[in-house]
This record gives sequence, structure tokens and C-alpha cells, in this order.
Amino acid sequence: MLNFYQQLATALQQGSVVLATVVKVQGSVPREVGAMMLFRSDGSSIGTIGGGAGEASIIEHARHVLATGEKQGVDIDLSGNLEQTKQGICGGRMHVWLERWQGESALALANDIVASLQAGQDRVLITPLVSARSPYLSTPNSPLATPDDPAFVIPLLRPPTLLIVGAGHVAVPLAHMAHLIDFRVVVQDDRPEFANHQRFSDATVLAQPITPAVATLSTGALLYVALVTRGYQHDLAALRVLLPRSPQYIGMIGSQKRVKTVLQALQQEGIPGMAPSLLTPQLERIYAPIGLNLGALTPAEIAVSICAELIAVYRRGNGRSLSGSLAATPLSME
Repeated sequence: MLNFYQQLATALQQGSVVLATVVKVQGSVPREVGAMMLFRSDGSSIGTIGGGAGEASIIEHARHVLATGEKQGVDIDLSGNLEQTKQGICGGRMHVWLERWQGESALALANDIVASLQAGQDRVLITPLVSARSPYLSTPNSPLATPDDPAFVIPLLRPPTLLIVGAGHVAVPLAHMAHLIDFRVVVQDDRPEFANHQRFSDATVLAQPITPAVATLSTGALLYVALVTRGYQHDLAALRVLLPRSPQYIGMIGSQKRVKTVLQALQQEGIPGMAPSLLTPQLERIYAPIGLNLGALTPAEIAVSICAELIAVYRRGNGRSLSGSLAATPLSME
């Protein structure tokens, strides 16, 4: 989300754009409510609302909105069959709102959104579904949508933070892939020759011991942790300072023996300030060994398996193959 609004602000510095937002869905569709795509005057676009003929239709409508400034809602019918539709056969329908953003006021709004997200402030973008009003950010006194004043309400949530503890060979592709899936990435390692911006250009790098590094993290951050350290002693040190923070996710790389050694040590030694009754549930939440079972071997493959697990936890997926639902449904060849 932060990356998209940064690109929106950059595009507005160059001219007018049309923002296409999925505001309603029914049935099976390629993108969720709130998915966005922006269309620029040079014909290029950023983001997607699902691709295919449906998106191509939206782009045609966007050209008209860009030229006229007339807001409009467009229905994309994906419920037909190959003979009856040119837009796709996902099985559902999407309603997409198109609106032109232009000028200093639009740029100021985009910059305000970026600043809020970077500061870790949750805000709400309200897009009135009427021609006379423009989008605005909510304040505590801002009214939301009413039947007489319909609007689409978009929560602007701070991006989750992935703290990668350890800057070795797995951390490099992991940091890059986590950035691509819109995590704010922080890499910690006490070795500056490993923890540096040359190796981690998409991340905040903390070349310092784990305790002061964790102290720099905002207590309000949605914190995810990947322990990919060079030894179990570093895992222990990290868990001692991170478990009291109750992250959304902690995963630890290593063999079953290494994982067992770490967990047993924590059970025996405890964590200062944490009652044993609280420690056990925290230990049970650790994903170890880290990642989904993809048969991964190389550092890049391991990074993919870790990111797949991060997505499953963040989006509340089950990690099973999508083909399973199709295999369970008898297919008619009529």
C-alpha cells in the first residue's frame, strides 16, 4: 500500500492520473475490494485489478475519465462462459470506480497518505461516490458514508514490519522478496560486513546487537520476525528480547535438533520478566523450522517458502494447494 501511494504521488508530479478502485465484488473475482490501479496520460499503468479483458475494458474507460474528468463506475462481468463474454470467466462480478486525480490538492493528499503510512499512523481515505466531491483523509471529526452521501471507505493501514535477524545468505533474497510483497523490511546483524546497505538496498539495516536493535522498533508496529541467524546462541538472544513483544509471527530457521535445543533452553532458563505460564504459549507460537514445506534447498527457494508462510499468516490462508478445491469438485464435460 505504501509503495502504491508513493508511485501515485510521483505520477501526480508529472500530470493527471486516473485511479481505478474495486469497490464491490460478487462471487469469484481476481482481486479484492480495495484493489487499485492507476492509469497515466502516457498510457502506462501501475498496479492491477486483475488483468485480462476486464482490466483492458477499465483502461478504455480510464482514457475517457482522464480526458473529461467525469467520474464513473464500471461493472465488469466475469460470470459468463467463453462464448458469451469477452471479459473473463472467473465466476463473479466487480464494480470499479474511476476518478481523475490532478493538481496540487491531489498531490497534497497523496503526500499526506504517504507521510501517514511512513509514520505508522492508520488513517482512512474516503472517496465520495458523487461527482461534486473529491477524496479526503478522515479525521476524528470526519463523518463516514451515509445513504444520502455514499462513499467508499478505504482503511490506510501501516505496512507490517518484517525483522530479519541475521544477514547471511538466506537473508539477502528474503529481504528482497519481503519488500516485493509490501513488508517494511528491517535487517539486524552485529557484523557490519554483512549488515550493510550494499547487500540490503530494500531494507533498514541495523548493524548492532539484537537488544538495542529491537529497542529502535516502534511498539505499535505489526511485527513479523524471521530468525535466520548463524547459530542457536543468536536465536536464544533474539527470542529473549522478542518474545515479550508478542510479534504477530516468529519463524526460526534450522534443523529439528537446533529448534529443539533452543526451545528446551528457553523453557529451562526462562525469560526475565516473563512468567512461565506466559512463556509456554509464546514458544508454541514459533514457526520452526521456518517456512512452508516446498522442498526448498537454495537460499532463494528457502526465501520463497518463508514469504509464502508470511503471506499465509498475514492473509490467514491455509497454505494448501489451490488445486485441491477444484479436484474435489466433479467436472462436467458437457
